This record gives sequence, C-alpha cells and structure tokens, in this order.
Amino acid sequence: MSTPAIAPVQTLLHQAAALLVYQSVLKGDVGQAFLTLLQALRHAERNTAAENIDCLRAYGDWFSALADCKQSWQDYLLTQLLNAENPFTQQVQRTDLSDLAPALIAAARHDLQVLQQMYMCSSQQLSQSVKVAAHLTVAPVAWGQEAAPHLHWLRSTLDVVDHWGEALEPLAAHYRQHGVGLLARYKALRWQSGQLVGIATPDPIQVTDLVGYEAQKEALLKNTAFLLNGYPALHVLLYGSRGSGKSSLVKGLLHRYGAAGLRLIEVAKADLVALPAIVETLRDLPQKFIIFVDDLSFEEDEDAYKALKVVLEGNLTARSQNVVVYATSNRRHLIREFFGDRPRPSDGDEIHAWDTVQEKLSFSDRFGLTLTFEPADQKTYLQMIHHLAKQAHITLDAAALEHQALQWATRHNGRSGRSARQFIDFLSADLAMN
Repeated sequence: MSTPAIAPVQTLLHQAAALLVYQSVLKGDVGQAFLTLLQALRHAERNTAAENIDCLRAYGDWFSALADCKQSWQDYLLTQLLNAENPFTQQVQRTDLSDLAPALIAAARHDLQVLQQMYMCSSQQLSQSVKVAAHLTVAPVAWGQEAAPHLHWLRSTLDVVDHWGEALEPLAAHYRQHGVGLLARYKALRWQSGQLVGIATPDPIQVTDLVGYEAQKEALLKNTAFLLNGYPALHVLLYGSRGSGKSSLVKGLLHRYGAAGLRLIEVAKADLVALPAIVETLRDLPQKFIIFVDDLSFEEDEDAYKALKVVLEGNLTARSQNVVVYATSNRRHLIREFFGDRPRPSDGDEIHAWDTVQEKLSFSDRFGLTLTFEPADQKTYLQMIHHLAKQAHITLDAAALEHQALQWATRHNGRSGRSARQFIDFLSADLAMN
C-alpha cells in the first residue's frame, strides 16, 4: 500500500461525516481530537491570530490523547477498526459474508476506504500542516510510537491491497474468531449493574502454577477442550477445601485458552437471577464462554438458585452450546439444609416434605461434572512450596525451606495452595529486604 500525501482537510472532514457503519472508530477521545484538529486547520486558512492559536491547541489535544493511549495514530485506527461494534461487524461474526445484505457490504467497503484516507495522515504530515497554518518557524513535535506487534497481520493485509475495501474477507474472519466490541477488547468480563463490564487486568494465574489435584485439573481441561472444539461440554462444580486452588484453576483456563476464543464471565451470586438473560445474550456468538460463579451456596430461603437451575437443566429454549457454568463451593450440597427441614410424623406444613428435601440435596447433582478438592496432605503441600519457590527464584536450602513452610502452615491457615502462596510471597519479600 502506497502512502501518498494526505487528502485536503475539507475532503477529510466530508469523508468522516459520510461514514455509514464505522462511525464508532472516530468517536473515542483520539478520534474526536483528530476531527477537532482538522476543523482547526480548515479555519486557520483564514489566517487570523485567534484561529492560529486554536489550531495549536487542537494539535496539543490530539498529541496528548495519543500519548495517553500509547499508540500511533495508525495503530489507534487499526485497533478501533478491529474492535468496532456496528451492524456489519455484529452480523458478519454470526454468518458468512455472502449472506449479508449487499447494501451493508457496500457500506462497509465504502467506510474502509474512507478510513484508509484517515490512516494516511501521519503525525509528521499533520505537524507540518500545523506549522504552515500557524506560521511557525519550527514544526511542533510529532507523536511517535513503535508499531504494535499484534497488529502486524492487519498492516500486512492492508499493505497488499490498493483499497481497504478489498480486505473485507480477512476482516470478517477476524470478527468471527475474536468477536467485536467488549468481547474483542476483553477476555475476562463480569456482570455488573445489569451489563457486561470488561476486566482490564485479569488474574495472571496460570494452570501450570497449580500443583496437586492432577486428576481434577485434567478433567477440567478436557471438558474445556470439548467446549472450545464444539462438542457438548458439562457444567462443572468444583467443591472442597478452602484455599485448595479451585478458583485459581478456573481463572487459569483463561490464559490457557483465551487465544482460542474462550471468554470468562464472572457472575456474583446476587446476580444469578440474570443468568438466563446473560446466556441468551451470548447464544450464537462464535466465542465460547465460561460463566464463573465463585463461592456458591444458598441459604434455605433464597430462590436465586432457580435461575441457575434453568441454565443447568434448560427449559423450552434449547441449551446454548457455547456456554457452560463453572462454580466453586466449599459445600457439597449447595442449599443449606437444617434438621428441621426433614419430615416428621408431626409435620403439618407440607405433605410431600421429602420432595423439598430431595430438591435441596440433589441441586448440586445438576452439574454434569463434580470435582472434589480434599485438604492437601503434607507431601502435596511441600510439593507446592518447592514449585512456587522455584518460580520465585528462592534458593534457600530445601530442608530449611520445608521447615519454615510447615511452621507457617501450623501458625496460619493450614496446608493449602493458598497458604503456600502466602508463605512464598512473604518469604520472597523477606529475603529481598535482608
């Protein structure tokens, strides 16, 4: 792709106003600052002192916006293009390009060629334009940023076509694989205040960081692989000892399979009533989703479990094949039961009281796969300690390390993966300061 001189400012403004489906590309702070700069350059042609100052301010705002996002103007445009959520990207991620309305395809091609003109505006060229418009002796500093490696494939794709509209097919394939909007920007999300919210810095834990419970780990990895490859996958309940790594194992799946289209959505127990609606939102999207419910249990008077039951068992709506629920709990029976719940000959409130009891006891059975995490024995605990110590580059004598680790377990939270991690973190800081 050649890089001719930028189009006249008036032409660029007209083209930006003529975008049909990709308007969101220019709606962020950087895009709006770019349009404001173009407006200022156009008005500066009148050559009044006040408007020359406006031009300088507009350039400064655009420069600052690029510095904030730590991207070049070109990389910013490409990122916005990949993440754009509009009628074209939403539809093409669900269906073949050939099945879309011809008018929608034509609109997308038109917009891509417009964005190509915006892409041609390098920071150096705009700096020179400001120098001329404001009658400066020296051009303002041009923003520079190293090209992002993850955008190399798109730059290479666009470099070999004369018009960006010709690159519609590889873009459509990207939208199908990686999603659009929030799902393109984030691999981890949470349901909050009635909507999905992206998690910018998910827990960096890796599956390989976890020692012990190898059978449980293998079963969970296998079930997740089923999901990613389009086979029926089971809902999973991970229950057992606190601090055994149940939650960490689920979080670690994101880093193992995120590049393969996996998305992890955290839903708090208080928001379980929205679970059927969340699943319907995700249905038919190309990505695969794990709905993660941590520390799950219900009091006897709570009925939020009914919404979870609908998702686990289904209703008249067919089960979504791209969504599974992974829940962790310290309790095998998720609904709290009291001895008073059990029917006695004197019960007068409910004739079939055992049905209620059985519903409570069998709720956890509705998960297709139940993985049990028993308390770590001393051998497993010490394996965790040595594994984490190696990762932390701790070179303490093995006997001394084990002695201190066992003392820590006795004085603190017992033998568990969590306790091992806390000990290693404390020891690393202590050794670093001494």
